[in-house]
Amino acid sequence: MSTPAAILHSTKEDHYQINTPLKLMVFSLFFMFGSITSLNDVLIPKLKELFQLTYMESMLVQSAFFFAYFTASIPASRLIIRFGYVKSAIAGLLIMGIGCLAFIPATHIGLFPAFLGALFLLAVGVTVIQVVANPLITLLGSARSASIRLTLGHGFNSLGTTIAPWIGAIFILGAISGIDLSTLHGAELAAAMQKETAVIGQAYTAIAVVIFLFCAAMFRFKSFGQHSAMLPKTNLMNSLNLFSSTRFRLGFISLFLYVGAEVTIGSILVNYLTHGDVMAITPEQAGKYIAFYWGGAMVGRFIGSALMKIISPAKILFIFSAMVITLIAVSMNSHGELAGFALLTVGLFNSIMFPTIFSLSCSKLNSRSAEGSGLLCCAIVGGGFIPPITGLLADIFTLKLSLIIPAACYLLIFLFGTYCAKQGD
Repeated sequence: MSTPAAILHSTKEDHYQINTPLKLMVFSLFFMFGSITSLNDVLIPKLKELFQLTYMESMLVQSAFFFAYFTASIPASRLIIRFGYVKSAIAGLLIMGIGCLAFIPATHIGLFPAFLGALFLLAVGVTVIQVVANPLITLLGSARSASIRLTLGHGFNSLGTTIAPWIGAIFILGAISGIDLSTLHGAELAAAMQKETAVIGQAYTAIAVVIFLFCAAMFRFKSFGQHSAMLPKTNLMNSLNLFSSTRFRLGFISLFLYVGAEVTIGSILVNYLTHGDVMAITPEQAGKYIAFYWGGAMVGRFIGSALMKIISPAKILFIFSAMVITLIAVSMNSHGELAGFALLTVGLFNSIMFPTIFSLSCSKLNSRSAEGSGLLCCAIVGGGFIPPITGLLADIFTLKLSLIIPAACYLLIFLFGTYCAKQGD
């Protein structure tokens, strides 16, 4: 998922500096933050196994990651105003790289909170990159083709979310030894933990090297967009009165719930698919299957875009959310491959939800759409709340029964789509 582009304007001087290499670099940024975000889905079962965590505790990985969006989005926008687009992107890449390297001391410390701290720092960098990349891609060409470039950027983002879990499954989950750490004690346990956590440190160190090399390549474009005119400053308290609009208020809640539900399902997939009454496969195999979940979202964007030419976005939203509820119900009440593939197929219908909920929420705001966009970005923090709640239910009952939490989220999204359809989008 990606934050929407702000409505920004650049100078003629900036447009003359536009070139294909910079476009490719920005598209690569979309790929990069998509990859790192979806990598959490294979990191969660690894940490759960290493630290013998409950489902709720393991979901704190997503909490640490997505709270960074809530805390860093506004400072990131201030960074752009102060230093410009590319310099801010370089700063975001540096923070990401440092966050990846923070996994090295976390490995030596050997405590779960140390890994959460590294993830939070990494996510701060990802947040800066997202805040930069969306408006920056709109500046790299004519205003008429801006939406095409943004869609292509999101396509690269989806490609990253599809590929990263597959690679992560091989290098992170494939390294799970199969040793039951709960049976070890003292020096034997410490040695086993050090060996297992080192795999995570090595994987993220390799990512850090790629990020720093990319950062060096971005440096040649450091002056681009530095003098771009930004959105006029608005008073936050005045913007909050947008919540007096029923449509906007419901849209904010729906976006919060959607991000939370999407992240939750991706987070539990490995543990779900390895379960004996589902697909009973290895963690590495399950990690590779996550690519179908995120890949389905990529394919669904093209299908959804075509359908929206003949069906209104609000109707598409409640049809797709109804399909997700049906798929979750099928998965909860079946076994074997049917249960597994039903849940994986949810990704296909997730595809259009984020941009559709976003656009429907802002469609009646007119000149205040930019203010609404800023507030809606805060709803992404839902990815930090819903997963632990689902994990808690899994700990109390079963992982299958815990799916009722994301199902309830999609039910409210269905009601929002119905509400907007009755209002005429």
